[in-house]
Amino acid sequence: MGSRLNPYLSFAGDARQAMEFYQEVFGGTLTVNTFGEYGKPDAPEADKVMHGMLETGSGFTLMGADTPPGMEHVPGNNFSVSLSGDDEAELRGYWEKLSADGSVGVPLERQMWGDVFGMCTDRFGIPWMVNITGT
Repeated sequence: MGSRLNPYLSFAGDARQAMEFYQEVFGGTLTVNTFGEYGKPDAPEADKVMHGMLETGSGFTLMGADTPPGMEHVPGNNFSVSLSGDDEAELRGYWEKLSADGSVGVPLERQMWGDVFGMCTDRFGIPWMVNITGT
């Protein structure tokens, strides 16, 4: 697979509806995972989208999720740039460079869904998400 770069959008509770709308606009295959699938199925946010991904026949990839509990949703600043793939060395290299002189919101480490994941903001204020699969 190598690495993929794409936008990642955050929503205030309506990620499923938004991602379904984008699927209507662009076509393609939409996959959605909820917070309940990867956490507490009885939690109030269990049916909210933890991760959604739309892949289109035109080669577009759009990812999105509902803002997790405890994090603030700020319209206009509700995006990140996502780097994902299975080339661990390449993605860790990007992480090191992007997070240098920036700030780390989530350290690059194994997460409950099994991948290595981290969030940082680079020195120019751009938010990044890095996800390494299959490690």
